[in-house]
Amino acid sequence: MVATQDFIGSRRQWLRAVGAAGIVGATGMAASHVLAQGTTGKLRQFKLAWNANAPCLAAAPVALERGLFEKHGLQVELINFAGSTDQLLETIATQKADAALGMIHRWIKPLESGLDVKLVGSSHGGCVRLVGYEPAGATTLAQLKGKTIAVSDLNSPGKNFFSVLLVKAGLNPDKDVTWRQFPADMLGLAVEKGEAHAIADSDPNLALIQRRTKGLVDLATNLSGEYAAKTCCVVGVGTKLVQAERPVVASLVRAINEASEFVADYPNEAAKLYKPYSKASLEDLRAVLGTLTHRSHPHGAALQKEVEFYARDFKLVNVLKPGTDPARLAKHVTVDVLG
Repeated sequence: MVATQDFIGSRRQWLRAVGAAGIVGATGMAASHVLAQGTTGKLRQFKLAWNANAPCLAAAPVALERGLFEKHGLQVELINFAGSTDQLLETIATQKADAALGMIHRWIKPLESGLDVKLVGSSHGGCVRLVGYEPAGATTLAQLKGKTIAVSDLNSPGKNFFSVLLVKAGLNPDKDVTWRQFPADMLGLAVEKGEAHAIADSDPNLALIQRRTKGLVDLATNLSGEYAAKTCCVVGVGTKLVQAERPVVASLVRAINEASEFVADYPNEAAKLYKPYSKASLEDLRAVLGTLTHRSHPHGAALQKEVEFYARDFKLVNVLKPGTDPARLAKHVTVDVLG
């Protein structure tokens, strides 16, 4: 950990030196793209929770390392949170963290339950994939009827999202398929042993499993069909902070938006900035980032519409209560801090 932190600190100093000197960086990008030039005035201390195991959230370390938070007046501490989503959201609601990045698929149920958190922005689309095992005859969604889908978490975003896709494909995700939990690194072995016939998981874990497990074929992602332009990971902030310091929250959203655009424009450099947090190879991280839509980061009315869309989806699979009004829920849990 100490070595990693030393690397991160020296990397950050190098990037800022490049910006100040006005030279071209190691990746060949002009210094005009390196925005870590510093700001005037006192920076607002800010704690942002995220899951450092998720390369899709690379916008967080990109914003930190390139000084985008500082550009917008924030001195951000990234808090690696690997606990449950309920616990993560609770840290925001109780002001132990100011904000967090995470998947709407995990957040929407706790938000329905009344946690005092508002969605103010987003980062990208795409996070989870569903693959079938060809030797087991699972090469389409329809062929999953009567089969077992392996997941690393029975409350995972993949299970929730692909349950929706199964419904839309004419299957009952509670009766027509079986969901079975395995350790994340054993998902490939599960299909090889015949204990499962498909896998729903996120990258880079699924990409690594697919590389070493012959016969796995892509069935769907959360960018399939009507979801191609939908966001996935959102920015949540405690309601009290939104009410008391709206400009500060707006600064956070702007920094995440700029970092997301950087990931879209320069996935290789973004992968390098994220690499200290991951055991995956730089090549694998670059490949994962290349599959995501980091230009898809709606806010305000656009974000509200997407939350409403997902709420309708999750009512289909009984994740949300039958009496929940998707439009009312979306309006309640989203705030336009940039409007």
